[in-house]
Amino acid sequence: MTAAAPWEGPGTPDPTFAELADRRRGPVLRFIRQRPGVVDLLVVAGYLLVSAFSAAGALDRGTWVPAAAVAGIAVALAVRRRWTFAVLAAVMVLEAAIMIADPLFGAGSIGLWIALYTAATKYASKRMFIMAVLVSAVEILLLMLWVVPALDAAEDITAFLGPGDPRPSDVVWLIAAFVLVFNSAAVGIGAAVRSNRLHDAELTNWGLRVRTLAQAGERNRIAREMHDVVAHSLSVMIALSDGAAVVLKRDPDRAAEVLRELSSTGRGALADMRRVIGVLRDGSNAPLAPQPASSSLKEMLDGFRVAGVPLRCSHEGPALPTDAAFQLTVYRIVQESLTNVLRYGRGVTRVTVELSRDGDTVRIKVADNGQLAGTPREPVGSGQGLKGIAERTAIYDGSVYAGPGPQGGWVVHAILTAPRGPEPTTGPQGEDSDEPADAR
Repeated sequence: MTAAAPWEGPGTPDPTFAELADRRRGPVLRFIRQRPGVVDLLVVAGYLLVSAFSAAGALDRGTWVPAAAVAGIAVALAVRRRWTFAVLAAVMVLEAAIMIADPLFGAGSIGLWIALYTAATKYASKRMFIMAVLVSAVEILLLMLWVVPALDAAEDITAFLGPGDPRPSDVVWLIAAFVLVFNSAAVGIGAAVRSNRLHDAELTNWGLRVRTLAQAGERNRIAREMHDVVAHSLSVMIALSDGAAVVLKRDPDRAAEVLRELSSTGRGALADMRRVIGVLRDGSNAPLAPQPASSSLKEMLDGFRVAGVPLRCSHEGPALPTDAAFQLTVYRIVQESLTNVLRYGRGVTRVTVELSRDGDTVRIKVADNGQLAGTPREPVGSGQGLKGIAERTAIYDGSVYAGPGPQGGWVVHAILTAPRGPEPTTGPQGEDSDEPADAR
C-alpha cells in the first residue's frame, strides 16, 4: 500500500503554495534553493578547479598576476549574492588584468560568465543584456589589442598551422562573436531563472491572497451559522422560560409542556453548536454537507408557536427543491425572520409566513402587524441577522427587502432562484395551510 504524502494525514494543516511548489522541484533544485551558502562554496571550488591548470601554466611562463587574479575572482564569487554589481565590476577588472598580463591564459571569462549570470538573476533582463554588450565590447577590445597579437606570435600555436591555414588575427571577428554569444548566453540563463523565480513568487502571493479570502469567507459563514443558531435558540428559550413562569401556578400541565419544549430547544441548539465546532476542531470527522437543522421547518414553526408567536403559514405552487443547501437557506431565512419578531416585535397579534414557487422563482415573505404604519422604528440588534439573510439570498441570485410593511409591522421578503435538480414528489400546498410543503 502506498504511503500517504506527509500533508495528507488527518489533522495535518494544509500545505502552503510555496511548500507544494517546493515539492514539485527535483532534489537538485531543492538543494540549490535551500542551501545557497553551500552552493556558493561549490561554485568557488569549481572555478578554482577549472582555472588551476591555466594558473599553473602562467606561473611556469614567469607571471604571477593570473594566479593572484584567479584567487581574487574566487573570493569575489563567494560574496556574489550580496554585492552583485560590485562583484561583476571586480571580476571584469581582474579578467582584464589576466588578459593583459598573460594573453595565453586558457581559462579566461569563466568567472565573468558566473558574475553575469548572478547579476541577471537579480536585475531586469533588458538592463543586463545592455551590460553584456558593454562587457563584451571591452573584452573584444582587449582581445584585439593583446590576446590576438600574442596568439599570432606564439610558437606553440603557429607550429600547428600550415601555409594556407587562417591565423588568429584572420578570425578575430569570429572570436568576437564567440565572446558576445557566451556573455549573452550567461545573461539569458540568469534572466530565465529570474523570470521563473518571479513567477513562483507571484503564484505564492496569489495563493496567499486566495487562502486569506477563503479564510475570511469561512469565518463569515461560521459566524453566520453561529448567529443563526445562538440568536434563534436563546430567543425561543427566553420566551419559553418567561411563559413557563407566567403559567406555572395557573396551569401546571401547560407549564410542563413549555418546559419540555424549552429542554428540546436547548438540546437542539447544543447539537447545532457541536456540529459547527466539530468542523472547526477536526474537519475529517465532522459532517460538511449542508445541515437543514436539528428539526424540520414544520417543527421549527411549531416551536415558535409554543413560544407564543401567533403564527400562520401558507404555501403556493410546487414544493421546494430537494437541494439540501437551498433548503437550509429557506430554513435560515424563515428562522431569522421569526426570531426577530420574537425578540423585537411589540404588540404583535398576527405573523404570517408565505412560501410560494413559480418555476425557478421562490418567494419567502414573513410579516407581522406589531407596528402601526408610519411609526418610526428604533434601531435594535446588531444587524447581523439581516446581513446573513442578504448573504444567503445573494448565493441564489436573489434579492431581499427587510423593513416596514405598507400596512404597518415589519416585513422580510426574499426572492430566490431555485437550483436545477431533482424535483420532490410531493404536490403543491394550498393557501392558508398551517404546514407549508417543505423538505421534511
